Amino acid sequence: MDRVIAQSNVHILNINCLLKDIKSEICADFICFNNGEIIITINKVVSVSDMNTIEKYMKNLNNVDSNEVIALSSSNLNYI
Repeated sequence: MDRVIAQSNVHILNINCLLKDIKSEICADFICFNNGEIIITINKVVSVSDMNTIEKYMKNLNNVDSNEVIALSSSNLNYI
């Protein structure tokens, strides 16, 4: 997890390139670590294909256990 956070700028760049490739209108802003979870903030609510792209990227990282990657869909989010 520490390597992911230490190289967060690289991961954000890679995620945004992948999102651009699928013609997504969202972009990832930053990655942080909170209570044992990696949190990726984005500029707006994501579609299923956007979330799948981010989830697939995170699962393919060598230093992240793919079983720990859980994606939240918009139905799981609480709006304020």
